[in-house]
Amino acid sequence: MSASLNGRTIVMSGGSRGIGLAILIAAAKAGANAVLLAKTDQPDPRLPGTVHTAVAEIEAAGGKAVAVVGDVREEEDVQRAVSTAADHFGGVDIVVNNASALNLTGTLELSPKRYDLMQQINAKGTFQLTRAALPQLFASEDPQVVTLGPPINLAPEWLGKFPSYALSKYGMTLLTLGFAAEFADRGVRANCLWPQTTISTAAVANLLGGDEASRRARSPEILGDAAVALLTDPRRPTGEVFLDVDALRRAGITDLSPYGGGEELELDFFVDEF
Repeated sequence: MSASLNGRTIVMSGGSRGIGLAILIAAAKAGANAVLLAKTDQPDPRLPGTVHTAVAEIEAAGGKAVAVVGDVREEEDVQRAVSTAADHFGGVDIVVNNASALNLTGTLELSPKRYDLMQQINAKGTFQLTRAALPQLFASEDPQVVTLGPPINLAPEWLGKFPSYALSKYGMTLLTLGFAAEFADRGVRANCLWPQTTISTAAVANLLGGDEASRRARSPEILGDAAVALLTDPRRPTGEVFLDVDALRRAGITDLSPYGGGEELELDFFVDEF
């Protein structure tokens, strides 16, 4: 993609692997700087990558990046990530709320502790990182928030499958749409981005069906390209929820074959049709 994010600075929650890293690599190719707040300081045998290997990949793609080891649930860690962006790159132009906890357990089986974990990482994390970055965003020429939040689908099928997870993800979306309205007069644009299909990440492989699920999923790069397309959209949208394919289509990209997945793609959560 030829769109430019030259000199703009992203602060992201998560980002050491998967979709978050794909977004930061695509943004780096477009000229962006990155500060990623993530917990994985040392390698985990179950998951690829650390914050440090992520920085190396971002820099190999042509960007500049700084890792902040920390937890989006902790206010001090979040503030440290924002301060790091200000110190290293002069401010924050873009917040990407990417960190997310996935737990598809039903209400009777889900422990209160696991419930709290999802709400704190997903909804509270979105609130906390955006809130901390707002003073820096207000000083940016084109401040934006992008949240990996789904369309709010109130069909009983989705409400009944995993209410607590749905609440946490819909919370991310509602907060983001709220930011767009609350800070419209300060020039802050805020949108959500969500995959049309499942994405081939470690979470899909570990939790949703292993190799078979991965074969029916697109690669994380589709979200990377979609995020850059959204961030550089000349129509300057705000207060909207975009599927990755819609963000790409708005940028004139309709050939999705490079992202894989074959002919038997599986729709992602909260998406009802292709």
